[in-house]
Amino acid sequence: MINNTLAVGVQGVQDGMYGMENAARKIARAGTDGPQGSAETGSSLLEPIVDLKLYARSVEASAQVVKTADETLGSLLDIMV
Repeated sequence: MINNTLAVGVQGVQDGMYGMENAARKIARAGTDGPQGSAETGSSLLEPIVDLKLYARSVEASAQVVKTADETLGSLLDIMV
């Protein structure tokens, strides 16, 4: 059961990192898609910036799942030894 929880946490970190990478690419490309300083550029940046923050929080939450699974597994090993 703990191995499954650990795997879910690791997968969550990987998915979050992938999402952050895609959002960062969109932010980097936003300045090259249209004229500088246009309202269109500002609105095209809004969604990837929000996504970047969302994925960052997802990575933090998944990392906490991994940490908790690790601590639980450590406690179980301490009890058994």
